[in-house]
Amino acid sequence: MSHSAHPIEAISLRKAYPAGKGTKVQALDDLSFEAERGTVFGLLGPNGAGKSTAVKILSTLSHADSGQAFVAGIDVGKDPSAVRRRIGLVSQRPSSDPMATGRENLVLAARIQGLSKSDALARATWLMQRFGVEDAADRRVKTWSGGMSRKLDVAIGLVHRPEVLFLDEPTTGLDPEARAELWAEIGRLAADDEMTVLLTTHYLDEADRLAHRVAIVDHGQVKVSGTPEGLKAALHGDTIHVELANAADVETERASAVLGTVTGVTGIRVEGKVLHARADGGARVIPAVFGALDLAGFTVSSATVSRPSLDDVYLQHAGRTFAAASAKTGAVAR
Repeated sequence: MSHSAHPIEAISLRKAYPAGKGTKVQALDDLSFEAERGTVFGLLGPNGAGKSTAVKILSTLSHADSGQAFVAGIDVGKDPSAVRRRIGLVSQRPSSDPMATGRENLVLAARIQGLSKSDALARATWLMQRFGVEDAADRRVKTWSGGMSRKLDVAIGLVHRPEVLFLDEPTTGLDPEARAELWAEIGRLAADDEMTVLLTTHYLDEADRLAHRVAIVDHGQVKVSGTPEGLKAALHGDTIHVELANAADVETERASAVLGTVTGVTGIRVEGKVLHARADGGARVIPAVFGALDLAGFTVSSATVSRPSLDDVYLQHAGRTFAAASAKTGAVAR
């Protein structure tokens, strides 16, 4: 009997890695989330947030120190073999043999999964057609482009028709055109095949575009989860970013206090020389922002007003921008 009605469910997962000199890095810290059938669920966070560690545990490649994980209704810790039969995994590293052809890679993967020789060949042919790489099927993979090779990795993960597909940073290093092509394929997997896809990514636009729901992960914890549109809509008003010219840390704190005196400006955060804030009718309050800062002796280098983005959601719940979090990745990045 299945414990969980959800194809993927993580319950209070914790995992620490040795970091030398008797210390440990907490990769997962009470991480919990669940994904619905036939959807793309995005784990969004900077490198080192714990996304890949979560995938390793859910796909049976690692063990949690505590907590539970269920995939396709099966307890990952109690029956990992049954989980493996029901999942596909596309890791950050290429899974294909560069010295073999695309067709040979797919046929071998299908045979390993138990398909007969004829069924393996038929499945390989179908997948190459679906991913648009049939013209290169009999060329060695080392001659393929990065985008084509990544499509092959995803095809290998699908060769046995899994119920759940794990995609760990699938588009890292791809050019914009190759990323867009892979996005289209990932979207079709959920929509047409009713497959549940867990996508880890550090690309805000990727999560916004592909995921039906996202969980924003920071320091091994889910800070907030929901639909991308719902999370953005929860941030009422506009986002204001003001960059000051040559301001020391103590000065930016004073500038923050000055900004707080402007009517309609809320949620002020300081990051380096940049002040982040929220305001209803951001364009209308910008003149007052400039006036107040100028009167206090501050020079503004730039100021922008925009509708809420996932970066603003991350700032709201993690207390720093996504770019700043990515720039301060810890020593153990998993």
